[in-house]
Amino acid sequence: MLTKISLADETPQQNLISKAIANDLQAKIFGITPENVTEIIHERWRLLKSIYPAFKELCESSLQIQPEAILPTLWDLWLPLAMQIASRHQEIQRPFLQGILGGQGTGKTTTCKVLNLILSHLGYRALSLSLDDLYKTYQARLILQQQDPRLIWRGPPGTHDVDLGINLLDNILQRQNIVRVPRFDKSLHSGNGDRAFFETVENIDIVLFEGWFVGVKPINSAVFNNPPLPIITVADKAFARDMNDKLHDYLALWQRLDSLIVLYPKDYRLSLEWRKQAEYQMKASGKPGMTDLQIEEFVHYFWKALHPELFIKPLLECPSVDLIIEINPNHSFGIVDS
Repeated sequence: MLTKISLADETPQQNLISKAIANDLQAKIFGITPENVTEIIHERWRLLKSIYPAFKELCESSLQIQPEAILPTLWDLWLPLAMQIASRHQEIQRPFLQGILGGQGTGKTTTCKVLNLILSHLGYRALSLSLDDLYKTYQARLILQQQDPRLIWRGPPGTHDVDLGINLLDNILQRQNIVRVPRFDKSLHSGNGDRAFFETVENIDIVLFEGWFVGVKPINSAVFNNPPLPIITVADKAFARDMNDKLHDYLALWQRLDSLIVLYPKDYRLSLEWRKQAEYQMKASGKPGMTDLQIEEFVHYFWKALHPELFIKPLLECPSVDLIIEINPNHSFGIVDS
């Protein structure tokens, strides 16, 4: 495992080459063979040296973590993944759309920031886009809530402007030189959030499109006859069925994706613990936060909308998923599979 870096080194240590070919699973995923392993690891090493100053700054300023703590993840996952995405972009000779599915605490935002950094050093213009950026406006969501009082929080299917997302991705795919990207500010309207502005971007090569149900598809509604907790009451089951139906509206958006990565916790219930940890940290810093009961109600609401066991787990066997990254209880990355 890579635990430290010496920028004075001209070539990677031989044991990194040996470990790369010895890890059969990752070698297969990232196209490493006995014939090309030396070239690939040397190229990865040169890229590591090139990006490390910017990576260190990103860790300390934005991610608020010591770079050494996630250096193994950078070496084993983010660098080869970015190189693979760049290669796939070159193969198709048009903008490449990478979907990243992951719930809270799975590291999708961090992954996008690091991939964006690496891709920029490789000479590509990468755009990080969140499903959150496609929320309907505050006023539109107020009207939506009047129509369906069950939509007490933003986030479930139906609270996004899907056509806005489709038009955005199509504009990028059509190689429009200048594209306007919506950006959402969660702090507006006392935390209810609103579309804050449109960011102007140019000549996008790669889109990193992340969100808590990016790529999720409708399932057979018969499963809601005997669903997992916390889907209990008749009203819960009706809500789950309606959210499942709403997913049909998103299929055209997912069809634009060239690839899908799933960040998959070892146990979906970890998201509840991670949410509590995040709230504790906020309150410790002097910011307002939810109580444990409020957190449980909040998380259970989203499990009732799209239960991970029903909607995410089946994707692990789905041909449309290119990469599955296991997430450990401490938020670190575990097994990587395809």
